[in-house]
Amino acid sequence: MRYAPLGRLGQERLAASKVLVCGCGALGSVLANTLARAGVGHLRIVDRDFLELNNLQRQVLYDEHDVASGLPKAVAARNKLQAINSEIEVEAVVADVDHTNLAELLDGVDMMLDGTDNFETRYLLNDASIRFNIPWVYGGCIGAEGQTMTIVPGETPCLRCLMPESPPPGTTPTCDTAGILGPIINVIASIEACEALKILSGHRDAINRTLMVFELWDSRLRQVKLDSLQGVDCATCQQRQFPWLDGQRGSHTAILCGRNAVQLSFPGRQELSLENLAEKLQSVGNVTRNPFLLRLAVDEFLITVFPDGRAIIGGTEDIMEAKTVYAKYIGN
Repeated sequence: MRYAPLGRLGQERLAASKVLVCGCGALGSVLANTLARAGVGHLRIVDRDFLELNNLQRQVLYDEHDVASGLPKAVAARNKLQAINSEIEVEAVVADVDHTNLAELLDGVDMMLDGTDNFETRYLLNDASIRFNIPWVYGGCIGAEGQTMTIVPGETPCLRCLMPESPPPGTTPTCDTAGILGPIINVIASIEACEALKILSGHRDAINRTLMVFELWDSRLRQVKLDSLQGVDCATCQQRQFPWLDGQRGSHTAILCGRNAVQLSFPGRQELSLENLAEKLQSVGNVTRNPFLLRLAVDEFLITVFPDGRAIIGGTEDIMEAKTVYAKYIGN
């Protein structure tokens, strides 16, 4: 409150705000940590994944105990954040964000923050931002480079104004091919969080209206002006087309960055009983279970199943092979 541009009124506005943090891995864990300590009153953290030891290189909210616990990232993050700031509300949602659940996840939300690792979800968030008039901040990192852009519907260009189409598969570097230098995560997520604090505290006039690109290894910063994109005939902003949000674009499978794993999701599937599934699989391989997920280690695969039937098949990046493994051990 002693920081004059924020003041008491700004802090009170933060306390009354609700934010959706989409993804709680590298960027998301820094975002959630920063906003919780800043006193943002309600954080809804959504993540589809569970923790692994190699996450700790850049996912600063977690430690080795969290990895050993086998908890999903969203649940582990909630536990940490509630211990950091008991005066705020932290909601953990273990789910894959897609067109079937995003509208529900946005209920009552003042803004969205990008902690994801794929463009498919980012275009989905962009669609929702424009349709529901909710600001969001885009961020992405690979190697030692990161970029971020603040999107306020009706005031700034959107992601699709900048990139009309998602980059085709195989055309951009991944965690596997380029790696990630830990400090770039903190830089980009900190800028995202600061932009959120500006908007939530009622200072939209202070947001950055450029695409900021950092290259930490070579100590370079570029700010790409977006003025020329204002008023462009954008399919999302101007034509009001929302193909990702309407389910016309996007898939229900994903190769997980840096994980040698494939996620399979099944929208509309009924909840399954992890207890019953554990009994079924006891004779197949090594089975472990907690209230949030079940793991089966068999052959060279590590299969993680969630109550909604969604699964992460570790040990392959071949989608068809992953589907075959799922059908073999979990069922069709």
